[in-house]
Amino acid sequence: MNMVIITGGSRGIGASTALECARRGLGVILTYNSQAAKADQVVSQITASGGKAAALQLDVGDTRSFASFRKEVERVLGSDQLAGLVNNAGYGLYNPIATVTETEFDGLMNVHLKGPFFLTQALLPLMKPGASIVNLTSATTRVATAGVAPYAAFKGGLEVLTRYMAKEFGEQRIRVNAVSPGAIRTELGGGLNDAFETLLASQTALGRVGEPEEVARVIATLLTEDGGWINAQTIEVAGGYNI
Repeated sequence: MNMVIITGGSRGIGASTALECARRGLGVILTYNSQAAKADQVVSQITASGGKAAALQLDVGDTRSFASFRKEVERVLGSDQLAGLVNNAGYGLYNPIATVTETEFDGLMNVHLKGPFFLTQALLPLMKPGASIVNLTSATTRVATAGVAPYAAFKGGLEVLTRYMAKEFGEQRIRVNAVSPGAIRTELGGGLNDAFETLLASQTALGRVGEPEEVARVIATLLTEDGGWINAQTIEVAGGYNI
């Protein structure tokens, strides 16, 4: 069975992606930082339907943990190799540039750019030829939204890194793409209240916010043969946000 890793897989887009990948016959290693119970619920849903899944603890912002995490991945894989990696884990911060602290800046950078860079580096030797990497970016890299400058800047950096990964990993036939969600109903940044959801829906051509499952289907497609000739791309999944 082809196995994929999904970071931040205990809730939101990550959890939906884990379930969608399992539905398509992929085995899943999902990571969580502090939400162990929610991660176990996702694993239970997958295994109850006959799929294969495991949950491993990982702080994507702490590169010192990556060597031990790789060993845990090797234990779960056994003699298999990784078929995919989804760099999804993240969090939001809504502060104007004038008030962002260096600690807040560094925290966002570690999780959204440095972490994916070095986690991919650590796991690359475990990936099979023909594997797929998907980096989660954001529509805020295209549309400037007040209060999210550091978050958007690092997501923009991840988009650039996606193209360089695709270039460098091509010799191993590893594809690398980015998925850029727009307004999605998740807990990121504290979630959506009614007023904020109404505002975001009014800025979206399809007149609503998206659901995690709608992003998950695109990610899963990129992880399978259905997306086998898509490489070095950023795909916005946003329903026509601010067009």
